Amino acid sequence: MNPRVLQETALRYFLEVVRCGSISEASGKLNVAPSAISRQIARLESELDTLLFERRARGMVPSAAGELLAVHARHMQLEADRIGSEILALRGLQRGKVRLASSEGFAVDFLPAAIAAFRKRYSGIHFHLMVGSPAQATRHVREGDADIGITFSLKPEADITVSLRQPAPIMALVSPGHELAAKKHITLAQLQRYPLALPSPETTLRQLFDICCSRQNLAFESIFSSDYTEALINFAMLGGGVALAGEISVRYRIHQHRVVAIPIRDQGMDSRFIEVQTLANRTLPSATQVFLAFIKEHIPPGKLPLLPNPQVLTDIQTPHN
Repeated sequence: MNPRVLQETALRYFLEVVRCGSISEASGKLNVAPSAISRQIARLESELDTLLFERRARGMVPSAAGELLAVHARHMQLEADRIGSEILALRGLQRGKVRLASSEGFAVDFLPAAIAAFRKRYSGIHFHLMVGSPAQATRHVREGDADIGITFSLKPEADITVSLRQPAPIMALVSPGHELAAKKHITLAQLQRYPLALPSPETTLRQLFDICCSRQNLAFESIFSSDYTEALINFAMLGGGVALAGEISVRYRIHQHRVVAIPIRDQGMDSRFIEVQTLANRTLPSATQVFLAFIKEHIPPGKLPLLPNPQVLTDIQTPHN
């Protein structure tokens, strides 16, 4: 094999086809003619003497060899990015870009506040945030599109290093004027009396809720469902009923007394975890390492990055009377 075949251009084209699933879509993303991409992939396959893709009616899927090459190519790209960042650091430039992926619960309050607080110290660092399902956030990390993933998880993930893992119990959210607002804790059975807003079944929150209800033979009718969790939270804040969320998703609104979060004491409702994820066996650029340490410091319950003295909120344990 000619080692030069594994050059940057060929691997870049190859990786984009892996991401897109077709040469035509990769062509649009790269602004390169499809024929040029096809030639580079054909050259790779010829030199490596193996097929890198399975051609299907609806696109292209990496073969086993293609998957191995994709892992290698992603690591090469990430290492090149890291070296570039380190060279800038040696020149005394506080520059860099941190790419984040998260599920929705972290993207509304927590991450914007953390980024704003971090940039007061390191104004040269730029950020890009991708928001999707927990599985999508992990996939972005695994495929090298994100440096750090912050998401909810129910189980370990392959090729992922977990830098921080802590319980993220599901809580009942109500408006401060709701009759449940004075409760120190509540059970699922007690929630049956109230209008309930639930997220879609694809979320870890809904999956855990359904499992716990099934164990107790509890049936709930959701009067408001959505794949946009913020709509459900706002519904509860405005007094429409009860929504469900983890504390970190509404941390600032708890502090502002706009919503009350009540612990649900049923067994299993604390089986979900916050995970801060990075790609296994990857050395992170300096800027990313510093931000990783920063968010790990501020994820524990009640930590508010923008306050002069971050504090644990008593609202979490003792809702307002």
